[in-house]
This record gives sequence, C-alpha cells and structure tokens, in this order.
Amino acid sequence: MDGQPDAETEKSLGPRVQANLVLGTESFDISSESGTLSEQLAAMKEKSMAILKEHITKHNAPNDVPDEPVDGESDDEGEALVNNPPKKSKKQK
Repeated sequence: MDGQPDAETEKSLGPRVQANLVLGTESFDISSESGTLSEQLAAMKEKSMAILKEHITKHNAPNDVPDEPVDGESDDEGEALVNNPPKKSKKQK
C-alpha cells in the first residue's frame, strides 16, 4: 500500500468539498467532483467567486445615478478639499 486512495475509492466517497452559498433569498450548492483535495478547493473557490460576481452585478445599484454632487458643493470646492486636506494641530506639552 502506498497510502494513496485508488480511483475507485475516491469515486465511492463522492466529492470531499461541498458548500452551500446563501445570498439573500438565493441559495447555491457548490461541489467539486474530481481531483485532489486542493484541486477541489480551488475549483470550488472559482465557482463561488463566479456566483458572487453574478449576484453583485445583478443586484448592484442602478447605473443611471447623476454625476452631480449630492450635497450641493461645486467641483472647485471638492477639488480644493482633496488638494488641501485639513492640517493637524500640534500637540502642546
């Protein structure tokens, strides 16, 4: 015996990596069927990231948001704040 499970043993055990991803009211079952444990984990990660990306894209804020600042400041005022951040006061001993 070399300590490695044969292909028949791995098939009878089924997938060793399974996850249930719940995003709001949607539920996704993710599993990987073949390969070593690390390969199954990598495949599960790729699948879950694809599902998450699709969910974020589908439920993201609308694209028709106006470009105007909400609080009423002009572009010049906003740029001035970015270019000149408030100075920290020096501590006195």
